[in-house]
Amino acid sequence: MNIELVKLKKEHQPLLIEMIEEWKDDIERNQTDGSPSAIFRHDPHDFEGYLNSIEDKEAGPSDRVPDSTFFCLDRDRNILVGAVNIRHYLNDFLLLKGGHIGDGIRPSERRKGYATAMIGLALEECKKLGIKRVLMVCNKDNIGSTKSILNNGGVLENEVLYPDGTTDQRYWIRLGDE
Repeated sequence: MNIELVKLKKEHQPLLIEMIEEWKDDIERNQTDGSPSAIFRHDPHDFEGYLNSIEDKEAGPSDRVPDSTFFCLDRDRNILVGAVNIRHYLNDFLLLKGGHIGDGIRPSERRKGYATAMIGLALEECKKLGIKRVLMVCNKDNIGSTKSILNNGGVLENEVLYPDGTTDQRYWIRLGDE
């Protein structure tokens, strides 16, 4: 697997559009949510608008903190296989629900090991930001996310049951010495 996390450049636009369209089709068919949600905020055909929409430079509404969005490029195949959104710190909302990293793999590339590898690269980016412990949150029913978090050293802290009957699991990953 020859992957890297990239910041989008104009040359990536066709790859981005292909990935987002596939993902949105899957979301509509299966009536699921897309993660990380930051990559679905704007139309990728308007590339400049898209680039301006995928990251928050400063704190905003209750669930928004400064963040960085990276796309996972398979260099051998020249396709975008997924994305990660890294929140630079946690507020009360993210401490409970979102965590430091939101991640996702496009539907056609799931179950191939990309998520585990991509999260490993995202953890390196977290180290650069000075984050010592990374919180990752996933739905208890999302076996793929659970496995990729565990494969990167995630330790389950607890589960949160919501009024709608869904349950999130909260995992911590330690980066270096604390």
